[in-house]
Amino acid sequence: MLRQVHARVLDADDEGAVRELLATDPVGSCMLAGRVETHGTATASLGAPLWGLHNGRRLDAVCLAGANLIPFARPGSERDAATAFAERARRAGRRCSTIVGPAAAVLPLWDLLTPHWGAAREVRARQPLLAIDGPPDVPVEPRVRPVRVSELDVLLPAAVTMFTEEVGVSPMRADGGSAYRARVAELVRAGQSLAWIEDGQVLFKADVGAVSRAACQLQGVWVAPQFRGQGIGQRGTAAAVEYARTSIAPVVSLYVNDYNRAARAAYDRVGFRQVGTYASVLF
Repeated sequence: MLRQVHARVLDADDEGAVRELLATDPVGSCMLAGRVETHGTATASLGAPLWGLHNGRRLDAVCLAGANLIPFARPGSERDAATAFAERARRAGRRCSTIVGPAAAVLPLWDLLTPHWGAAREVRARQPLLAIDGPPDVPVEPRVRPVRVSELDVLLPAAVTMFTEEVGVSPMRADGGSAYRARVAELVRAGQSLAWIEDGQVLFKADVGAVSRAACQLQGVWVAPQFRGQGIGQRGTAAAVEYARTSIAPVVSLYVNDYNRAARAAYDRVGFRQVGTYASVLF
C-alpha cells in the first residue's frame, strides 16, 4: 500500500529549491533546468504548472505539466513522486502529447495513469541517455553550421520528415503545423538549429533542443535517406557536439531508442557515453 503523498503547484518562492534539486543531475534534468533558468518557477512565466513534492523541508521531486509531462525525482523518491503527480494528472486530465524524462520517474507515473488515461500509442521504456564533455572522437563535418533565418523554408521539410520518422505522426496534423513551424523558427533564431545544406537540400540536421547552463541536449538528429550509410551522421553529430559544447553548454547530451543499434553505435564512435536512462510515453 502506497502512503498518501500530495504535490502542490510551485511558485516563484520555490525557485531556489527547484534549482537545487535539478542540480543533482544536470544532464538528466536538462529539459527542466533550462526552462527554470529562463522563466523561473511561477506558472504564469513557465506557461504551465510546475508540481512539487516535498519531504519535510526538502524538495524531492518536480513535474512540469505542459505540452509534455516531464517528471524528475531524487533517487529513492520516484514512487512517492509518481503517486503524487498521478493524482494531479488524473484530476487535470490528459493534456500532454508525451510523458518524457528519466525512466525511473516516468515509468511508475505511467503505471498509475494507465487505468485512467488508457493505452498510449507507444511506450519507449529504455532510451539510453548519453553525454560527452570533450572533443568528439571522429572528425567534424565542416559544412554543418547554424541555419540562417532565410533558410527556414529549406529546413522545414527536413524537420517535418525527421519528426514523422521519429515520433510516428506528422507535426503538421495539428493546427496545420503552425506551432511546429514556430518551434523550428525559434531554434533557428536562437542559433540552436544546425544543418549541412547544399544546393537547397538538407543533407544533415540537428537541434540543440534543450539548454541549461550546465548541459544541453541534442534533438532531431537526421540524415537525408539517400545519404545514409556514408558516415554523414557521425561527422555531422561531431560537428553539432563541437559547436554546442564550445558555444552553448560544456556538456552535450542526447537520448536514443535502445533498439536503434546503428544510431547507438554511431554515437559511441563520436564519443558519447551512457549516463542514465530516459523513457517516453507517446500519445
